This record gives sequence, structure tokens and C-alpha cells, in this order.
Amino acid sequence: MSDTRIPPRRLPRALHALVEFFRLEAAGGITLIAAAALALLAANSPLHDGYEAFRGFVLKVGIGDFAIAKPLLLWINDGLMAIFFLLVALEIKRETLSGQLAGREQLILPLVCASAGVIVPAALFTAFNHGDAAAMRGWAVPTATDIAFALGVLALLGSRVPVGMKLLLSTIAVVDDLIAILIIALFYSHGLSLPALGLAALVLVAMWALNRFKVTALWPYLLLGAVLWVCVLKSGVHATLAGVATGLLIPHVDKKNAVPDETEHSPLETLEHALHPWVAYAILPVFAFANAGLVLGGLQLQDAVAALPLGIALGLVLGKPIGIVAAALAMRAAGWARYPAGMDLRAMLGLGMLCGIGFTMSLFIASLGYVERLHYEESVLGILAGSVLSALLGYFWLRAVLPARRADAR
Repeated sequence: MSDTRIPPRRLPRALHALVEFFRLEAAGGITLIAAAALALLAANSPLHDGYEAFRGFVLKVGIGDFAIAKPLLLWINDGLMAIFFLLVALEIKRETLSGQLAGREQLILPLVCASAGVIVPAALFTAFNHGDAAAMRGWAVPTATDIAFALGVLALLGSRVPVGMKLLLSTIAVVDDLIAILIIALFYSHGLSLPALGLAALVLVAMWALNRFKVTALWPYLLLGAVLWVCVLKSGVHATLAGVATGLLIPHVDKKNAVPDETEHSPLETLEHALHPWVAYAILPVFAFANAGLVLGGLQLQDAVAALPLGIALGLVLGKPIGIVAAALAMRAAGWARYPAGMDLRAMLGLGMLCGIGFTMSLFIASLGYVERLHYEESVLGILAGSVLSALLGYFWLRAVLPARRADAR
């Protein structure tokens, strides 16, 4: 007798990539939480001196007379985070050309919500710190959303979470990252070196020429990207922007991607898939471990309610959901957008709360904005308090308002 069973249907390629993205981000978020907890433990235990020695260890890399010597903390923040920003740029380019940001209808709601979710927290922070010029260097700290951390919290809710909520949260976070990149480029560059910028421009032209000649091999782009990183590092523009530029110039040939069963990836997708696990499970946890080690022993109540940490915490906990929900209500009232399937106003509010988890990008912007140790430690306190409170509020609110679903429900 012949076998009449129907073979299992393969997931469309785009859907398979989306499922893999959510899996990696959610698991990476849980790893991120563990790394931050480990950093706090190390900073507040007999391991404190070893932890500080780890962050301050000077590593020298070079060839002959040309060498770069930096503390390990800066190698992590300038070097490893450039790879993170490379991945962010790849995701933004893919989403813009062939993903959730490719069409006006898919783009308008997350674009407006993300923009409002940047403006309102920045305004709240400014309201508390406008009289302190040094503190105002960190006005952008509470504007970020940590997609890995937020999706990690959503993963704890299991099948209650509709797919539309995951899509909207991830798309808002992608737009949020794009806004953060622009903020870093415009407001956190200093001491510009014209010769280094000129060399960086030449490298960018070379990468653009590779695109024009339809070169799809990855190694020339990555080699030029490494040269670009050195040029940007010496230029006064933050070195992580070299990762952004490189990612945006990696070619994304999309003709084959429309075929659901096609197994070939574009160069952009190949690099994105290769980098994603390393970023989720190694680079971001290392960054969290190196940056989240706040000494809690000497903290008092007045430290937590000082203008700088309070402005950051309230920007994340209140500013993010107020901005995002207000934007969503306005767009819906105007008839320009509607809530994704399975979501209502209460679910939108919970999503806004989760967007208040700043963490990775907030810590990164704080490291750029604050040179003084006191200001940086206050900002870390505000980030940790605001992110943890946003995570708890978002989790318990969504657990209460989202109906329980069967695991196989669509």
C-alpha cells in the first residue's frame, strides 16, 4: 500500500525567519537578565576588586608602531557593540526592503509610536534636569527600548501573547534603534578629526562601489568594515556607527526571497543569521556584565529620588507607555492605523510598559553621555530601576488582561 500521508508543510521562509528571530531574542533577553544580575552580584561581593580589574584591564592591539590600547570596558563598548550595531543595521535594512517596514501601512503605526516613545521620555527627563547642564548630557538615556529584554518578558507569558503584539513590539524597537543611531551620530560625537573622517569617507565610497559592481561576497565588505571602524574610532564620531554604515552597505538581493521554498539567502541575510546568535548569547550579555555592575551598598533613599535617576526611571516607566499609547490612540482616531489582531487598548498599554525596558541601549547612551562616575552611576541606578519596574508592570498587567490561549491557538 502506498503511503498517503501528507508531508509536513514547510513554513514560508519569511515566517520561519520571524519565528527564529523571536526565539533568539527571547532567549537572549533571559541571558541578558542573568548577565546583569551576575554583574550586580560581582560588584557587591568580595569579587568587587576582581570585577573592577576586569573592566579596567588595558588591552593593546596593533601591528608594528600602529596600536590601539584601551581598557577592556571600552573595547566592549566601542568594539563588540559595533558588531551589535552592525546587526541592528542589517535588521533595519531587511525590514525596510522586504519586511515589516516595507509598506506604508506596516510602517506608520510603529514609526509614530516609536517617535512618541522617544519624545515623551526625553521631555520628562528634561523636566527634572533642565537646570543641570552636566545631567542633560543624558537626555536620550530613557528613550531606548531593549528588544531582547522585552521579548524575554513576553516569552514568560507563553501562548497568551498574540503574534501581532510580538510583531508590533519588535517593529517599534527596530524604529527605536534607528532613532537612537541618529541621536548618537548627531549628539554624541566630539573632537572631530577631518583626516580620519576623510579616510572613512573613502572606505564608504569603496563599499558603495562594491554594491554598484554587484559584488555579493561578504569578505570585502567585512574587511573594509574593519578599516572603517578604525577610521571612525580615530575621527571623534563614535566607533559603533561604523557598524551601522557597514550593515547598510551589505547587499540585500531580494528577488529570490519572494519564493517560499527558496533556500538561498542574500548576503545580508547570511550575515544576519550568522551574527544573531553571537550577539544574543555573547556580545550583549558581556556588555551587560561589564556595564551593569552598580555598587548598591552606599545607596540611600535620597539617591534613588535624585533628579537624574528619577528622570530616567520615570521617563522609562511613565514616558514610554504614555507616548506610545497616546500615539496609537491618535492614529486610530484619525483612521490612519488600527491595533494588530488580538490587541486592544489594554494590550497596547501593556506593550507600552514593556517598551520602558531600556537597559542595553540606555546603558550604552549613558556611557557616552556621562564622563563623571557619579553621574554615570546615578544613570545606571535609574536605568535598572526603570527597566525592572517596567518589566514587572508589563508582565503582570499583560498576564491579567490577555486571555489564556491554547498552545496551538493561532
